[in-house]
Parts: sequence; C-alpha cells; structure tokens
Amino acid sequence: MAANRAEQALVEQWRDILALHARTQCELDRVLHGHGLCASDFEVLDLLSEGVAADGGCAYRVQEISERIHLSQSALSRLVGRLEKDGLVERAMCPEDRRGVRVALTEKGRALHGRVLPVQRAALARMLAET
Repeated sequence: MAANRAEQALVEQWRDILALHARTQCELDRVLHGHGLCASDFEVLDLLSEGVAADGGCAYRVQEISERIHLSQSALSRLVGRLEKDGLVERAMCPEDRRGVRVALTEKGRALHGRVLPVQRAALARMLAET
C-alpha cells in the first residue's frame, strides 16, 4: 500500500512538471509572438547569443544546438531556415568538416535578442515563481 502511494506521488510530481512546462511554453509563445518569435526561436537566438560554442568558435554546429535545446535535427533545420530567411541567423559550412553546418547570429538577430530578452526572462520569472 505504501509503495502504491509513493508511486502515485511520483506520477503526480511528474504530471505537475509536465503541466508547468506546458503552461510556461504557452506563455512564452504568447509574449514572444508580438516580436515575431516563438519560444523555440528564442531559445536558438539565446543560445547563439552566449557566444562560445563547445569548440571555442563563435558559431554553433547544428548538432550542438540540437543537443542543447532538445529539438530533432530536422525540426531544428526548419527553424534555422526560418530564422535565416528573416535575417536573424546565418549558416555556413564547417571549415573543418564539410558535412557540418555552423549557425551564427547576424547583427539583426543580436539586436532582436537584446530587445526580447527582458520580455522572455520576465515571463520565465512570472511562470516559475508559481512553483
């Protein structure tokens, strides 16, 4: 009986985490929409703004981005394509591995990230303060 209660508590905790994630994701999408972004778009811009990739370069390989923001490579490629079309990022072949692609912020992308960063962080603070 105690094992069932412990298991049920664990399941409820997991569901609470999922619900918080879903609410937060929706709120981020809502507040970023007015800036032409969704939460995943901002996550890519935010990661790229950090400046230094694992290998010390200023651009990230698509694989590195995928691992950090938890999107499949195909979904990330589509997202990066949209950001590139909007002039926010640029893609280039990796000089050390011609099969790889590097992604970097453009000046336009860096400026947008700077304007939207306080909006995103305020939404995070608001949503995560509820926990």
